[in-house]
Amino acid sequence: MKVKSSILALALTGLVLGGCNKKSETPANDVAVGPVNSVNTLDPASVAESPGQSFANAAAASDTFEVESSKLAVINSQSVSVKRFAETMIKAHTDSTAKLTQAASSAASPIVPQPMLTTEQRQTLDMLKGKKGADFDAAYVQAQIKGHRETLEKLKAYSATGDVPTLKDFATKLVPIVVGHLNMAESLKS
Repeated sequence: MKVKSSILALALTGLVLGGCNKKSETPANDVAVGPVNSVNTLDPASVAESPGQSFANAAAASDTFEVESSKLAVINSQSVSVKRFAETMIKAHTDSTAKLTQAASSAASPIVPQPMLTTEQRQTLDMLKGKKGADFDAAYVQAQIKGHRETLEKLKAYSATGDVPTLKDFATKLVPIVVGHLNMAESLKS
């Protein structure tokens, strides 16, 4: 009887341990973290994150949106002022991403920012891709104003109540820069 129990225990252990090495059925390109919406972006509300991770992700997505939309502006704008602003945004938000990455990685519990665009950001980029000239300029400037206002709100909120000191410092230092960008974008309205 002891031998049968031991064999059964060994067999069950083998099955359990064998399952630990089982490869995932999910293809490597799929995101298995939460529901994905129709434009292939992660629904931020579906993933439980720490406030620091959530802030870092939002800041990274904002930077990504600013860089990508500004790259479109360099190509599709007819306005020299808008193109100059776009080049400034590409540099500023590339720098911001580097500072964010540094602040996040030097936190007591390191954080890796995940720049997953929101559905609204993805839709705005798609809309901008279909425009050229004056139509593009008007839509781009509006998107920049809206994006910088939203980012400014998030920075101010995290600066006041953030839970990760290095990210809180990053947010505090970025507030005046984003105010400057917002003022520049508003000055481009025709």
